[in-house]
Amino acid sequence: MLSRAAAIAAGTAALLGGLTVPAAADGHSSADPDCGGSTVVVTVCAAATSSTPGSFGGSGTPAAHHGQSGSGTPKCTYSKLNPQPPANNLAMQDGKRRGGKGAVYQVWCDSGRFGVVWVPDGAAPVQPAVDPQMLARRAADSMTLRGPDIASPRAAGRYLVGMPMWMWVDQTPTTYGPQSARATTGGVTVTATAKVSSVSWNMGDRTSPVVCTGPGTPYTASAGKAASPDCGHLYATTPSTPDGRFPLTATSTWTITWHVDGNETDAGQWTETRTSNLGVHVSEAQVVNQ
Repeated sequence: MLSRAAAIAAGTAALLGGLTVPAAADGHSSADPDCGGSTVVVTVCAAATSSTPGSFGGSGTPAAHHGQSGSGTPKCTYSKLNPQPPANNLAMQDGKRRGGKGAVYQVWCDSGRFGVVWVPDGAAPVQPAVDPQMLARRAADSMTLRGPDIASPRAAGRYLVGMPMWMWVDQTPTTYGPQSARATTGGVTVTATAKVSSVSWNMGDRTSPVVCTGPGTPYTASAGKAASPDCGHLYATTPSTPDGRFPLTATSTWTITWHVDGNETDAGQWTETRTSNLGVHVSEAQVVNQ
């Protein structure tokens, strides 16, 4: 599995339109023990408590470290990209509008923010007064994200031991997505979009959860006794509960992505979960003697 820093670097590479971005290395930089190592040219940390920006030296070594972030403020690391992005990159275009004297830096924060930004020559990057990650969370909080809308199995259904069960959910904006919301503070607007990326089904029979990366396929009579092609289960025993039902729990993982309006390279994501519960009636098939 990729480390978080490597995964963020890969995501930033996609934002850069194919530019290869070196992944941050494990370990620590000898010049800056708080930032973590890097294979790029210049790495500096910045926090909301930063004072006067430092100036960059000509050796390509870290120019400024502004200390730990304040309480609740994410810590961000900026790394100068080498080579620089192509001219059509949004951050490069921003730099051209601002006189063209500077460079593009990759930024990632412990809050999940990542992207690329333009930093003028002679100035060190500082944590913005408005943290876009916090704005994104505010936008997400305004959404109504619920647990899976379970279409099958049905609460009123009766199912048999040894017969394949097909599971699927109905896709609504509040139970599957996608849905979007915006939040604005201090002239910064962030758009957040939420969508379910997987549903984990705990079937209540002490088997491993069934993890489905899609909504599941609805059953049709033409399938007969075939198993679901993408999201199914087979009960091998009956439940020991008085009502003859297994306690099923379906947990959806919502992936929430966000970007700053007007600067889609300043972006990030995180996940949240929501749960729905259902009792599944399972019994043995009855055999009638002839």
